[in-house]
Amino acid sequence: MIDVHELSKTFVKDGQEMRVLQDISVTIEEGEFVAIMAPSGMGKSTFLNILGCLDKPSGGTYTLDGVAVHDMNDDELSRTRNKKIGFVFQSFHLLPRMSAWENVILPLIYSDTDEDMRGRAVRVLESVGLSDRVNHLPRELSGGQQQRVAIARALVNSPRIILADEPTGNLDSVSGQEVMGIFRKLHAEGTTLIVVTHDMDVAMQADRIIQMKDGRISSDRLTGNMQGESTQ
Repeated sequence: MIDVHELSKTFVKDGQEMRVLQDISVTIEEGEFVAIMAPSGMGKSTFLNILGCLDKPSGGTYTLDGVAVHDMNDDELSRTRNKKIGFVFQSFHLLPRMSAWENVILPLIYSDTDEDMRGRAVRVLESVGLSDRVNHLPRELSGGQQQRVAIARALVNSPRIILADEPTGNLDSVSGQEVMGIFRKLHAEGTTLIVVTHDMDVAMQADRIIQMKDGRISSDRLTGNMQGESTQ
């Protein structure tokens, strides 16, 4: 599904080059559940943005589902992102004046579907346990419910990959467990999941943990959810 080889990313600030990612090489198979861990400022969110076609690498190659993403222009990246990838963020990013179902349909507006968008949004909200909240505004929802709306929005285009950046970071422990329960269900159904987290309890629910330090992969190991262990 994902094949990254010698990936690098460099930013220029005040005339100085800052190399955020260095020589990243990793393969993620379809259906894997991978957690990415690193201290703040060590490149994990930049790496996730490149995997999600939100940013381009400065060097190296990125192949997604057999297609060379690193060679795509902005329009091609946008189409790939909309068709194949769903995003879940720590801060939800819901539009405050839109209901739950109206927030969920936003990715459909940029797709070529002619399906009843409201009906589709309602079905996805039902799948994350919000059948009684479809017409509620974000301010009328708890943090955990808002994150479930965000997950429904990520799922509405039936993406093959879900990328989540600290998805439990703003939630209490009970809401966090509910969100991780949804992710485990998606994983069981065959969705590829990549979750950036600081929380080892969250990471240990994945099949595999990739740890980063100073813009490089420092370790890549399987968890107790699978047999065996590998180390880079």
